[in-house]
Amino acid sequence: MSIPRKQTRSPRGGFSLLELLIVLAIIGVIAAMVVPQLLGRQKDAQIKATRASIHNLEQALKLYAVDHDAEFPTESEGGLNALLQPKDRAGNAQSPYLEKIPLDAWGNEIHYEYPSSKIVAVDKPALWSNGPDRQDDNGSNDDISNWAELESL
Repeated sequence: MSIPRKQTRSPRGGFSLLELLIVLAIIGVIAAMVVPQLLGRQKDAQIKATRASIHNLEQALKLYAVDHDAEFPTESEGGLNALLQPKDRAGNAQSPYLEKIPLDAWGNEIHYEYPSSKIVAVDKPALWSNGPDRQDDNGSNDDISNWAELESL
């Protein structure tokens, strides 16, 4: 004859509400420390990308000047658009210096001014982005420009 065994209930698996709240609090603290650092790095990367775009525009403008008697395109000649559909002095079409005018890292146009009222020591065009705040401060505040390095010399 077999002896009936008492069925015992297995202890419940899982986490208590308190344990879940503690884990969520720890995740929240870690996120609060990590997210601002990641956002700061993203902003730095966007600034570097915009500086690279401005530098590339400067190089294309220098090539344009080599082909046009050391003259950069003026606003009446189309400004930066003259790099897309350049013409020689006789008005004949030339190969473009750029496929398209780059935007800054925030999707805004890069400003161009020649002759420049911003760079007085050197005869070169002024290029600037509105920067992270996306406000045109005419090249100052957080705007990113090609003359900021010249001013620090």
